[in-house]
Amino acid sequence: MTSDAEQRPIGIVQALALLLACQLAGEVLVAAARQVVPGAAFPGPVVGMGLLFVLLVLRAGPGRSLEATGSALLRNLSLLFVPAAVGIVQQGEVIAAFGLPLVAALLASTVLTLVVTVYAFLAVARWSERRRTR
Repeated sequence: MTSDAEQRPIGIVQALALLLACQLAGEVLVAAARQVVPGAAFPGPVVGMGLLFVLLVLRAGPGRSLEATGSALLRNLSLLFVPAAVGIVQQGEVIAAFGLPLVAALLASTVLTLVVTVYAFLAVARWSERRRTR
């Protein structure tokens, strides 16, 4: 049986605060790691996402408000790409000078990501099948 505190949903403001707090904590941890290992290059938001995952595992799920807030963010995700598009327009000279290498790097990284994803899926599927047949 779970307590009332575990089942009580947090509000949208609190859910956004939780998401941003996890991102901030990830940034702080990466900044601290860079003090110890100056060459360390790891994105803070990814560490924050890992912290959020651990928190969600400990809470046994996201709860209604956090799930609703995450869904709303995902539904409006295209709006978050507007600043990136503006940045691309503003950096027209750089793109003109390095456009071909950038496109080649994007294509290569996309293909590499797809290949790694396929092999990871196949490995997990085989592992799961072996585990099921035991």
